[in-house]
Amino acid sequence: MAAFAVFEPPVRANRPAGEHAARFVFLRERFNWAAFLFGPLWMLWRRMWLVLLAYVILLALLEFGLRRLGIGGAARFSVYFLVALLVGVEAASLRRWTLLRRGWRDRGVVIADDLETAERRFFDSWSADRSGPPPPPPPYAPVSRAGVIGLFPEPGGGR
Repeated sequence: MAAFAVFEPPVRANRPAGEHAARFVFLRERFNWAAFLFGPLWMLWRRMWLVLLAYVILLALLEFGLRRLGIGGAARFSVYFLVALLVGVEAASLRRWTLLRRGWRDRGVVIADDLETAERRFFDSWSADRSGPPPPPPPYAPVSRAGVIGLFPEPGGGR
C-alpha cells in the first residue's frame, strides 16, 4: 500500500465544483526516478523555480568547494550522485513545499494501492464530510463525559 498526500488548489471564483475537484493533486510518497535522473529538467517541468534556484546554487557552491580543495573527478562524481539521490528521495517533499507556498491546502493522507483507488477513497470521504451529519459512533466506542476520554467514564473509576 502506498501513501498519497492530497492537496487542494486555491479556490477561484466562477469555477464549477467538478473543475475544482479535478485540479486536486495526489502526491505519492516514494522515490522519484525522474527527479533522480533528470533533476533540473524535472524541476522545470514541475515549475519549481525556487527549488531549482537552490539546487543550482548548491551545485555551484559544491563545485567551487570541491575544486578549491583539490578533490578528484571520481569523488566529485560521488558527491553529485549523492545530491541526485537526495533529490530523488525528497522529490515529494520538495513538491509539497512548493504547493503549500503557492497557497494550496493540505487535505490529508490517503492509503491506497494505486492513484485511482486513492482518489476514490478521498473523494468518497470528502463528499461525506460535506453532505450532512457524521454517522453515529459504533456501539463499542468509549463513553465520554465532561472531558473524560477512555474506557472508564468517571475519573478515578474502577476497572
